[in-house]
Amino acid sequence: MERLAENQTQTGAVDSGKPGLLLIDDDSLIVNSLSLVLDTEYEIHTASSRKQTRTLLQKLAYTPSLALIDLGLPPAPHSPEEGYDLINELIALNPDIKILVLSGQGGKENIQHALTLGAVDFINKPCDIPLLRTRLAHQIMMLEAEASKRSKAPEGDSLLGESQAVSNLHILIKQFADTPFPVLLQGESGCGKELVAHYIHEQSPRGSKPFLSINCAAFSAELLDAQLFGHARGAFTGATSNKAGFFEEAGEGSLFLDEIADLPVNLQSKLLRVLENGEYYRLGETQPRTSTARIIAATNRELATQVRTGEFRQDLYHRLSVLTINVPPLREREKDCLLLLEHFKDVYQTGNAPFLLDQEAEDCLLGYSFPGNVRELRNIVIRLCAKYSGRKVGLSELQNELESRIAQTALEAANDHYESLEQELTGKTFRLDDTLQEWESRYIRTALRLSGNNLSKAARLLGVNRTTLYSRIQRLSIDVPE
Repeated sequence: MERLAENQTQTGAVDSGKPGLLLIDDDSLIVNSLSLVLDTEYEIHTASSRKQTRTLLQKLAYTPSLALIDLGLPPAPHSPEEGYDLINELIALNPDIKILVLSGQGGKENIQHALTLGAVDFINKPCDIPLLRTRLAHQIMMLEAEASKRSKAPEGDSLLGESQAVSNLHILIKQFADTPFPVLLQGESGCGKELVAHYIHEQSPRGSKPFLSINCAAFSAELLDAQLFGHARGAFTGATSNKAGFFEEAGEGSLFLDEIADLPVNLQSKLLRVLENGEYYRLGETQPRTSTARIIAATNRELATQVRTGEFRQDLYHRLSVLTINVPPLREREKDCLLLLEHFKDVYQTGNAPFLLDQEAEDCLLGYSFPGNVRELRNIVIRLCAKYSGRKVGLSELQNELESRIAQTALEAANDHYESLEQELTGKTFRLDDTLQEWESRYIRTALRLSGNNLSKAARLLGVNRTTLYSRIQRLSIDVPE
């Protein structure tokens, strides 16, 4: 799904010549109305929940480059959490997707959090149709600008920076590029691991060969198996024909395995076999095939820790980590944030005068920790371009776009709850054990929902081992669907 189909352009257009648009909302009236008015301009694909969206994307031959989604989706339509999770999943499938949120849950915190996660716009319901058309057309223009910038960019443009950390990164990339061995990229989310992988590929003798990328956290175990290794007709429900996997399609090129820490244990053994002798099997076949692709893997976790807890195979870890690159977070790159800011302004401020930071705002940016790294900076620039074209941006305007402001808002909200806690404690019916058990159950249920009821992933989210989580689920009588 992360690969564009041959008949798709950089803007997500298919054979009809229209860009693809995901429309995700549980209100059938809104879906039908928007489908009717936008049908002449977009190839529209609809779903009413996050689960239905997953099913839809598995059936499509390409991943649309535009998405218009509601935050309040089943099974919790009065909460924004499902919408937040959907934003994360869509970006995991396609990091370049433009997600516009269309929601009645337009509180300041919801807007800021959606934008921090990677949404590019937030439109309150009920929406003005001409305004919606304008916002969608703007994102198509952004996609075209990005595609044009990529086609004109010199080698290594994605790794802009003058800091010592980036200089060291370039040295390691050049040293590792010519070797045939796997490379493991470690670093925080949003720091540019996939860009580093691209650069390794470009600098290697395989540079003219395919570069394919897959996010190991974005698929169920069965679907990921089929995506990586391919499948034979009838191998599982819905497998109506033979299909090559990423290892086969990469050929003599490079295969980038993002979020390798989320690779299911049964697939870890299959990947190890490929690394050892190049052999793999399509699902449903007994005849071995051979891969010559180079593996570049990435993670934002400590794989060594997962080896100790039994969640990641030690032999696979040693195979992958022969050559390791630690990709630096943006906060360790000195003044690179200003250089990247100008780069993103050049990409996204199309047809309008650029904004300018005053000295206070620039100093604030230099001192900011960038929890979302380069991805967060890019989204900040996109919003500033849209709001302050041709204007000077001061400290307060900049701070409104920073993720730390969200944390401050949450802290203020927490302070407002102290009074209600005091009232609860002085009541006659309060029991600490009951309250702690209730919160424990809430966290476990939420972790199970986020992980698709995968106990290992839920345990990682909760910071406990799988055995501990299982015993707590039994003690609290929590139902876990098969």
